[in-house]
Amino acid sequence: MAGLGNHGAELSIEAQREPGGAPVLALAGELDISSAPSLEAAVEGVVAERPELLVFELSELEFMDSAGIAVLIGASRQVGAVKLRNPSPIVRRVLELTGLVKVLQVEP
Repeated sequence: MAGLGNHGAELSIEAQREPGGAPVLALAGELDISSAPSLEAAVEGVVAERPELLVFELSELEFMDSAGIAVLIGASRQVGAVKLRNPSPIVRRVLELTGLVKVLQVEP
């Protein structure tokens, strides 16, 4: 079973702001059961500010499993809107297969 997954790609989370002030969490690496708690903590910090919009920049995210999906859904329940920006092709496919493209705003 060697070769299943690349467990060396940890999750990197960078907090940013859009010009209009909306918080952006830029994710890189892999969002899975082992890294989801880190993202949950970052989301909690942002949600404490009570933003209307929370943006996730996903262009550098290489993998996402159900734990990552749960964090995104949880975030959408705590703020006015969640926007998923620039998902990588593999992450876009996960969003499409799970139906999140119908629930959360995905661009482009």
